[in-house]
Amino acid sequence: MAAEATTTTLDNQTNSGDSSRCSKDRSWSHWWTGTSFDMLRTLERRILSYLKTPYRGSFVDVGHCVGEADKIWTLSLNTESPNVPLVLVHGLGAGVALWVLNLDALAKDRPVYAIDVLGFGRSSRPRFSSDPAVVEKQLVKSIDEWRREMNLKEIILLGHSMGGYIAASYALSYPDRLRHLILADPWGLPEKPKDFESTVKIRFWLKPVFAISKMLNPLWPIRMAGPYGPSLVNRFRQDIVQKFTPMIADGTDISNYIHQCNSQNPTGEGAFHSMMHDFAWAKNPMLSRIGEIKSTVPVTVLYGSKSWLLLTSPADTIKQLNDHSFVSVKIIEGSGHHIYADDAEAFNEMVNEACDTVDGKQQ
Repeated sequence: MAAEATTTTLDNQTNSGDSSRCSKDRSWSHWWTGTSFDMLRTLERRILSYLKTPYRGSFVDVGHCVGEADKIWTLSLNTESPNVPLVLVHGLGAGVALWVLNLDALAKDRPVYAIDVLGFGRSSRPRFSSDPAVVEKQLVKSIDEWRREMNLKEIILLGHSMGGYIAASYALSYPDRLRHLILADPWGLPEKPKDFESTVKIRFWLKPVFAISKMLNPLWPIRMAGPYGPSLVNRFRQDIVQKFTPMIADGTDISNYIHQCNSQNPTGEGAFHSMMHDFAWAKNPMLSRIGEIKSTVPVTVLYGSKSWLLLTSPADTIKQLNDHSFVSVKIIEGSGHHIYADDAEAFNEMVNEACDTVDGKQQ
């Protein structure tokens, strides 16, 4: 954990709006779920202490994107590099600390910024619209306001899962700000198959469970479990937790971090619920729109070969983008949905290769 001494963080709690929410920590719901912004910060720091690259953490004020004064928690690495910066956008239920297996490698030759999406992690948790199209615009606007506040003229944008959906939407709205779009096992591309209900057999007793779940935010069991939330994450998401154990000495830090990220007021999760169609699909699927991204934006799509999101073949994605100047679809063999952790070395290599094309290192 040598990076601990060289890490710089700006953790003024008043910048995040946490001070206005401290009183809420004493409410019954916060007591039951074990919610603590201090604990979330502590766990994040503990996980990021394994980085070798110095980083800076800060709250970036993006103004009135959704709430009155939204702030996005941001990690900044290697900001002195003259190369085009890479911006990382996480998926549902995640936060900046889960990029710990990637940040050193990705920030070796360029500036890297990792953000907590509005409504997630340590960022502000405003109440989003219930209209899926409006929610999408709110999230995209927040990222561009963040870019403006950071004074970044052009960026490479990488989004994982839900973050991939947001990143693709950003490319549709602000193509001139992007030098490269990287979609890492993106959620929300295909539309729900019309024959899905008839072709997939669901046990009779599970049908009411699924019906109820459609009406609730996806990660409600973590909050319902209260103090047993971390154990629930550790038990049912070992596929994620175990990926970090070679680097993180205390594996419970990851499960506790995921619990803290998702035991807070779930406004971002509610935004995702507004955009989703039976969880696996988006109400406004991106595949029908992604071909409209300007051909000046190179696109790299990364899939895990064992991912549950690989519902359409890579060829279908390429078909929608056949007019683009550059499209690359790659498969990380043996990886599931969380490709950034399942095979971090292969993921980092593929992302760096895509980024190098921007700097002219790869032809």
